[in-house]
Amino acid sequence: MSRTPSNMLALGTKAPEFYLKDMKSGTESFSYEDLKGEKGTLVLFICNHCPFVLHIIEEIVMIANDYRVQGLGIVAISSNDVVNYPEDSPELMTKFAFENNFEFPYLYDETQEVAKAYQAACTPDFFLFDNQDKLVYRGQLDDSRPGNGIPLSGSDLRGAIDGVIYNRTINPDQKPSIGCNIKWKKE
Repeated sequence: MSRTPSNMLALGTKAPEFYLKDMKSGTESFSYEDLKGEKGTLVLFICNHCPFVLHIIEEIVMIANDYRVQGLGIVAISSNDVVNYPEDSPELMTKFAFENNFEFPYLYDETQEVAKAYQAACTPDFFLFDNQDKLVYRGQLDDSRPGNGIPLSGSDLRGAIDGVIYNRTINPDQKPSIGCNIKWKKE
């Protein structure tokens, strides 16, 4: 399992637009504009098989459930190459979303253009935007990693979301997320 850090896109960056198919519904497609929240928007890059994602998925779902009712838009995106990584196929994305009780869309970035626009590097990779669609947080969920014995809390991400929801200052000194590299298509 590789340990790839986030690229740490510049704070203040405007949220890149997208229009992608939702694998949870299987029929709908959404844009950033469709999914953004009144208070802010969390865009996370995940996949079905990454041990780092599997380690934190319950906390991600709890965060989504805690904050979407407070005006936070939430969307998960998978950008992995499904030819070489069939465990991340759209059909298995649907299964993964239902098994983990996603109450948010799980979008498939088949061309990988959205991951490139966000400079996503790993799964999980988190991007939190304020109500003006400006990036205010990109970093880790918390210090817990598979096998390190630190319990999950979501403290880093939750602190940033609280900043967005309650209009508090968000510390610009942010630790990158660590995870499996995005599985880029061979060109």
